[in-house]
Parts: sequence; structure tokens; C-alpha cells
Amino acid sequence: MTTGRLLIGATPLGQPSDASVRLVRALAGSDVIAAEDTRRVRTLATALEVRIAGRVVSLFDNNEATKVPGLVDDIRSGATVLLVSDAGMPLISDPGYRLVSACVERGLPVQCLPGPSAVTTALAVAGLPAERFCFEGFAPRKQSARVTWLQSLRSEPRTCVFFESPRRLADCLRDAVDVLGPQRRAVVCRELTKTHEQVVRGTLSELAEWAADGVLGEVTVVLAGATPVADTGELVEQVHRLVDDGMRVKDACAQVVTANPGSPSKRELYDAVVRARG
Repeated sequence: MTTGRLLIGATPLGQPSDASVRLVRALAGSDVIAAEDTRRVRTLATALEVRIAGRVVSLFDNNEATKVPGLVDDIRSGATVLLVSDAGMPLISDPGYRLVSACVERGLPVQCLPGPSAVTTALAVAGLPAERFCFEGFAPRKQSARVTWLQSLRSEPRTCVFFESPRRLADCLRDAVDVLGPQRRAVVCRELTKTHEQVVRGTLSELAEWAADGVLGEVTVVLAGATPVADTGELVEQVHRLVDDGMRVKDACAQVVTANPGSPSKRELYDAVVRARG
């Protein structure tokens, strides 16, 4: 059985001191480092005062398919291969999926050295509900595709995290205002953990106005989930069933409103029940 393995290493978003002890050891001790940008991983190693002894190879979107067979052979031969992207966790809108998948298919050991991620960092500082969330990768580049994508988020109840180019952020936010409404809340996180970190919170309308003059740096957007809107007709039917079982109308309305997120007020539901009976 091979003693080789693939290590997936999360790298700092901006502050070298965020690197884990395990990542530092892996940079120094791996036989091969597969890096999205070889210059950046060497710069990181210098900042961490780590001497890279192994071979450093590039692994990015356009060459990953051709590089995977050789890296798999290295692991089969007993090498430890460290996979790193420019910043954050590999595979999360970054290269690495093909390599990990190939190792899994061949039964080769794969381990993760956890650490920084722009997704969870942005979610943590956003101040929006985080018990359930979805990650959408990068927003579509073209407006037509972006509008279609935003339409799919109209009724998404979970908080949504996505990446956007600073050059397209203003256009994306304007489209979001048109599709999702000006009052939907969101947070734009710029240059997370770096010297010029900025977290801007507000409605989509406010954020679109803020971004109109241009934004620089790495951008992560956190979008509030849609507020549930209950079907009033179905709620009225629920009240009718409770009343038929002997409950007072007012008490039935209170129970139904409590049980259904997005319900109108108890008074509004009561009025709807009265109209339906009228």
C-alpha cells in the first residue's frame, strides 16, 4: 500500500500569520507542492520563514487536467503532494477538484489541512442568519445569465454567499435591485483580513449606490435569504379546520400564524377568515 498522500491546504486570505501550524509543516515537508500560482506560494513561504524543500509545480484551471496524471503517479510512488490555491480553501471556486477526484477514484489517501475560507469568514462577519446558507461560487459574467441566476434566488430562504469581480460588482448589485427588490439586505466584504478590509452592510439599493463609483480588491457578497410569504388561502383553510374541531376563530388564527413563517398578522388573518365565511 502506498505511503503517499494528497494534502489539501487552506492558505491565508491576506495575513500570513493566519496560516496553521500544519500548513507550515506541510510547506516545509511535502515532496511536491501543487500551487495555483508558484510565485505566490513561494512568497507565502518566505513570509512564514519556511524553506520549501520539495518540487513546486503549477496547477491552475487551464492545466489541471494535464497535470493530474503525473501528480497521481507521484502519490502512488509514495510522495506527499500538497495542494494549495492562491488564498483560502482549494476547490472552493479554485482549482483542485480533478486532482482530488482522481485520488479518491484510485483509493489514494486525501487529507485536508483546514484553515481560512472567504466564504465562512464573510458569513461570520455579515451579521445575517448563518445557521443555514448556500454558496453560489462566482456570479455569472453576462447580464442575461446573471439576471436568470438572480431570479433563482428570489425565493431562496437561506443566506447566500457568492464571489464577484470588483469590475462587475456595481452592475451585479443594480441587477439584484431590479430582480430581488431594493430592500433585500446584503453585505459586501472587500479585502477580507487584509490591511484595507472593508465590510459594508445595507439594502441592495444602498449597496448599489455605494458601489456605483467603483470598487477595488477581492469581493465576497453575502445576501440575505428571502422572507417567507405564506399562502393566505391555505392559512384560512387551516383556521377553518381548527374551528371545525371546536377551536375559537381568534385562537385558531393565533395558532396558525405562529406555526407558519411569513404569515400575515393575526388581525389580518382573522379578517381574511371572516371574508371567506361572509
